[in-house]
Amino acid sequence: MILNRDVVREVIKLASNPKKMYHYIWSLVYWYFRPLIKWFLHRTTQMCELQRICYGEPTGARRIIAVEGSLRQSRNMDIKSLVSHLDTLSDRREITNKTERSILEEAIRTVLVTKKINPIAHPDFARSFGKCVELIWGYRQLCVQAEEIRKTPYDADNSEHEMLLLKLWNLLMPQESLEGRVTKQWKDIGFQGDDPKTDFRGMGVLGLENLVYFAEEYPSAAKHVLSHSSHPRYGYAFAIVGINLTSMALRLLRDGSAKTHIFNVSKTLPTIRVFHQFYCYLIYEFDRFWIESKPSNMMEFSSIQEKFENSIRIALSNPKTIFRINISVDNV
Repeated sequence: MILNRDVVREVIKLASNPKKMYHYIWSLVYWYFRPLIKWFLHRTTQMCELQRICYGEPTGARRIIAVEGSLRQSRNMDIKSLVSHLDTLSDRREITNKTERSILEEAIRTVLVTKKINPIAHPDFARSFGKCVELIWGYRQLCVQAEEIRKTPYDADNSEHEMLLLKLWNLLMPQESLEGRVTKQWKDIGFQGDDPKTDFRGMGVLGLENLVYFAEEYPSAAKHVLSHSSHPRYGYAFAIVGINLTSMALRLLRDGSAKTHIFNVSKTLPTIRVFHQFYCYLIYEFDRFWIESKPSNMMEFSSIQEKFENSIRIALSNPKTIFRINISVDNV
C-alpha cells in the first residue's frame, strides 16, 4: 500500500489524538481492502453488499444508513452516476409525489442490472432498496428545503409573514388581544423587544414556522412550556430560546445526526413536517432539561444548551432511537 502526501499529512495531524488516529487508520485500511472483502463475501453468500444489507439489517435507520454508505463508497461507475443523479434531483427539490415513482424505478432498475440481481428470484430486495432510496434522498431534499426557509428573512411587509406571527400570538395568548403590531406585549411570549421581526434574523421564517407548528399541533405542551418560561426563578425567554433550538435542530439535520430519528419515523418521502415534529420534541425536552438543571440565571443558557445537545447526539447515535413527545403536566 502506497500512501500519498495527503494521507501522510492527515496521519501526522491526528497523531496527538490516539482515538481519532485509530479511527482514521482503520477507515483507511478498510477503504483499501473493501473491494477484497466485498469479493469474498459475494463469493461465499452469492449476494452483493446491498442485498446483504437489505436482507440482514432490520428496517429503519440501521438499514438505510448502511445502504447509503454502500452506494456512496461504491467504485462502480454506474452506481456513482446514479448517486450523482439522485443528489442533483434532491438538491433541485425535484423528487415529488408525481416524479417519485419513476425516479425510484430507475434507481432500482440500475442496481438490479449493475449487480446482476434477478428481480423474480429476489422480489423483496427491490421493495426494500426502493424504500431506502426514497428516504436517503428525501432526507437530503429536506435539508435543502429547511435551508431555503431559513434563508427567507422575516418581512413585515409580507402579509403571510405577518399573519403567521399574529397566529403565534393567538395560539399562545388566546385570552389577550394585542394592543398593536409593535408592543411590549411580545415580551410576554419571550421576544426581546417590541417588534419580534428583529429576533428572526438568524433563522428567518423557519424559526417562526417552528414556533407556530409547536403551538398549533401541541397546544397543551406549548402552553405548559410557556408557563415554565415565566417561572420566577428558572424563567427564560420562550420565543428566543425556541429560535435557538431551531438553529440546533437545523444543525443536527445538516450534519446527518437527525437521520436516525427521521429514518425511523418516516414511512414516505420526508417533508418539512418531519423537521417541525423533530423541533417540537427538542423544545419540549429542553424545557424539562432546563428546569432540572436549576440554572442561576440566563447566563447559563449556552452551557446548558450545549449539554442538552450532547445528550441528544448521544441518543441519536443509537440506530433504534425515535423521539416522541411524552406530555406530562407538572407543578414546577
